[in-house]
Amino acid sequence: MKDIQFVIITGMSGAGKTLALKIFEDQGFFCIDNLPPTFLTKLYELCLHGAGQVEKLALVIDIRGGDFFDALFQELQEMESKGYRFEILFLEAGDEALVRRYKESRRRHPLAPEGRILEGIAQERKKLEELRGKAHRVIDTSDMSRERFAGILGSYFFTEEKQKKMSINITTFGYKHGVPLDADLVMDVRFLPNPHYVPSLQPFTGQDREVQEFVCKWPLTKRFMEKFFNLVLFLLPQFINEGKSNLVIALGCTGGRHRSVAVGERLKKFLAERGYNVQLEHRDKLKGEV
Repeated sequence: MKDIQFVIITGMSGAGKTLALKIFEDQGFFCIDNLPPTFLTKLYELCLHGAGQVEKLALVIDIRGGDFFDALFQELQEMESKGYRFEILFLEAGDEALVRRYKESRRRHPLAPEGRILEGIAQERKKLEELRGKAHRVIDTSDMSRERFAGILGSYFFTEEKQKKMSINITTFGYKHGVPLDADLVMDVRFLPNPHYVPSLQPFTGQDREVQEFVCKWPLTKRFMEKFFNLVLFLLPQFINEGKSNLVIALGCTGGRHRSVAVGERLKKFLAERGYNVQLEHRDKLKGEV
């Protein structure tokens, strides 16, 4: 049977289901909001036997479905009887937190469109009580930051192998041409020995073997790359847990032709060998260095 990661997100209105869906989407899941429960089994079988490549799917089912919501347990039983594997993520929050969020968003509670928010919350808790008991994961988001929430979801649903699908873009540049505006991390490597002052190396770039050997042969460079590369390796899971799907690392030297290019090539190789999806761009390597 095809291996499918199938996550059903449900829970209290205002507890963070929309945010959860966005985090799943950033991790490469095919996402659907407010799916009528009657389509659950058919959707799973479409992923299982269809010609498409959907192997990770997250969907939100909640009381917005109205009368359709009552069919949820029947669908879950049918899926279980067929041996289909799925996980139910139930999100909840305290009354105070939910009321505060509704007031901030100025939205009406779906079970109390003309009444008080607390009345709708009470009805919803009672209606979802049985479903909460069937959930595989229950998360209380009352006092939780977005970063903490993304981290918890990551530990539950995103394996290390899947997390490494985060896109990493390494950009080398010259400070004389300006720092890349979209950089998340910027490292200045102008303290490294400069091949520009070696006449035989001036025509080359950091992509050439001669320049790489010159830049990387010094104890200072070796120590720097060991410390910096391991720092990046430490930071990547933290960014992933925050929900970041794309990271731009900018490496700069004076002109962006020699030192930053050489270090960028080595960093790309270092991360690629560890399974990360890495792209490398040498923005200024043909503009010269002084």
